Amino acid sequence: MSRYECLQETDKRTLWHPFTAMQDWMSQEAVIIERGQGNYLIDVKGKRYLDGVSSLWVTLHGHNHPYLNRAIRKQLKKIAHSTFLGLSNVPAIELANKLLMLVPQNLARVFYSDNGSTSVEIALKMAFQYWQQHPDSAYHTKTIFISFNHAYHGDTIGSVSVGGLDLFHQLYGPLLFQTYTMPYPYPFREGLKLEESEARCLTSLEACLKKNHSKIAGLIIEPLMQGAAGMLQTSAQFLQKIRMFTQKYNVLLIADEVATGFGRTGDLFACEKAGVEPDILCLAKGLTGGYLPLAATITTEGVFSRFLGEITEHKTFYHGHTYTGNPLACAVALANLKWFERRKVLAHLSHKIVLLMNRLSEFEELPHVAQVRQEGFMVGIELALDPEKRLLYPEEQRVGWNVAREAIRRGVFLRPLGDVIILMPPLSITEKELNILLDVTKQCIISQTKE
Repeated sequence: MSRYECLQETDKRTLWHPFTAMQDWMSQEAVIIERGQGNYLIDVKGKRYLDGVSSLWVTLHGHNHPYLNRAIRKQLKKIAHSTFLGLSNVPAIELANKLLMLVPQNLARVFYSDNGSTSVEIALKMAFQYWQQHPDSAYHTKTIFISFNHAYHGDTIGSVSVGGLDLFHQLYGPLLFQTYTMPYPYPFREGLKLEESEARCLTSLEACLKKNHSKIAGLIIEPLMQGAAGMLQTSAQFLQKIRMFTQKYNVLLIADEVATGFGRTGDLFACEKAGVEPDILCLAKGLTGGYLPLAATITTEGVFSRFLGEITEHKTFYHGHTYTGNPLACAVALANLKWFERRKVLAHLSHKIVLLMNRLSEFEELPHVAQVRQEGFMVGIELALDPEKRLLYPEEQRVGWNVAREAIRRGVFLRPLGDVIILMPPLSITEKELNILLDVTKQCIISQTKE
């Protein structure tokens, strides 16, 4: 048995892959990645794949990046890990200080964890405890969260509770806590214009807040773009209106920028792009440039101060993770942020966003493309059997997966969300590579949606 055959057999015999129909997986030949270079993944046979989704939305500056590699090696010579419970460390301190220079100005305190789900779980627990420790007991009734249809905030029980994707979450209903789930704009499925859909959603939201604000601890939203829903886009004005509502009705605003953060929308943060300051900000994915698991939940001084008191008052936030503030992860995250500045990444990104926008207009003319949604470097191309009638493909046809499989055959890695083709390449992708990505994606859509 060759090395390749051995890896194939061992994978199918021993592993359980996330978000993967394993019966289907075990019946097919797996792509096994061994190396990465620049914006390409390289498998064990040496075949190269342009990484069209940034290895699940995390890789910013490409794979095997010399500057980020150097930061890890430098830190590794000092220490790989020490606990953050009762100790601190240099990279964690320096990273927190740097983050607070970049996030909305009202934010003041950084709490580290390991991934997007945990960053949201922490935000929910902080918001809940914040109201429970209010000096006026009348506020202790604020225990429920507002979330949105189609939302995805992670896979822990708390983050699933504020999620809105039935395919992922419906089974776990008996385990979840109560929320007020509000409608989220989806113009194509509703047959409305974006502004009409947003107005309808905002009316429902304010009615809920007006009636139930005494029970509501916080509202959580993915600003400007719902990622796992299939890149559902809203205007900056929609987010601004929500911020006004949360302030009016005394509700904490939690912005989940796990997917939208670190340049994905064209600005460093979507909240910055919309001119909105949340009470709690959740970050992960691109925080380390795609190198190591690290997340941050960042709050205002006002939220933090509610947790201060004598030990006997039990106001402490009793939450933590073994690898909280891991020095290796913090060191590479700091290098990631320095690279943004050193190479003026966002400034160089703007012309690529325009190129992307111009090329995407070609997709809108394809007969089975229902809608193209773009915010910066975040793109969702929704496919439908009959876009005019809003008639979707039957699930068993797996059109989105067929497009992705054909793309892999042509040397591009895509991972769709149902029948929405997602494009979220590394920020470092060149114009030539971006055109290759778009050419292959277009060809694959055409080949897999023929009558």
